[in-house]
Amino acid sequence: MSQFRDQLGIIGGGVMAEAILSRLLSQKICSPKQIQVSDISKERLEVLIGRYQIQGSTLNDAVASNARVLLLAIKPQIFAKVAVPLASSIPAGCLILSILAGVTLGTLEAAFPGSPVIRVMPNTPATVGAGIAAIAAGNHAHQTHLDLAHQLFGAVGQTVTVPESLMDAVTGLSGSGPAYVALVLEALTDGGVSVGLPRPIAAQLALQTLLGTAKLVDETGLHPAQLKDQVTSPGGTTIAGVAALEQAGLRSALVKAVQAAYHRSCELGQG
Repeated sequence: MSQFRDQLGIIGGGVMAEAILSRLLSQKICSPKQIQVSDISKERLEVLIGRYQIQGSTLNDAVASNARVLLLAIKPQIFAKVAVPLASSIPAGCLILSILAGVTLGTLEAAFPGSPVIRVMPNTPATVGAGIAAIAAGNHAHQTHLDLAHQLFGAVGQTVTVPESLMDAVTGLSGSGPAYVALVLEALTDGGVSVGLPRPIAAQLALQTLLGTAKLVDETGLHPAQLKDQVTSPGGTTIAGVAALEQAGLRSALVKAVQAAYHRSCELGQG
């Protein structure tokens, strides 16, 4: 028995759309017969249909007309082109979920007048069920709509509710954040190689150190500063490493990275 009893339509069959639908199916929140996907590529649709036994179509309106919840997972640049014909196909009361970066609630509500609209910013760890999605509700969305959005996106990780005014900040931190963490991981691996470790072992040590530290913070509730202090003994190796990081400006560099991504997100949102 699935937990979600309505029809879910997904416009766009890319990586994030597949991540969401695969987790909804694996966690039995939806059954395959409840999900329809549209994509311009017949080959892509055949892959998704074969892999998940869902329904598929190259026609957006065919998918939209049967949906009670419609997820927009297309490229933001083609939103205007797709939205105009789509609007006339959407049933009254259909909840519209958008993961389109830079497409505001105002733009979505203008395109789909009267429909409840919710904007969502997921991140790439969603593809392995470890993402986090920020959710912002439009003027016509009620608590039941928000609860449903949290249920669906909870399938690919954690969720938080934020006002839309913070969506650019979310983009700068969690949206772009996986790239920052990947750089740290790569740099730690290179550091290990520089002091003599074989690269495969250095990569394993670096990866598990990041994973283990994140899990430790998550499960104990320790503030990162407390954890750092626990590892840093007087006159030891760790304080020498921390001092080198402070001298190189790691902390301020990460802060500036979030700020730079936030400002760029603001620019993109203004067209």
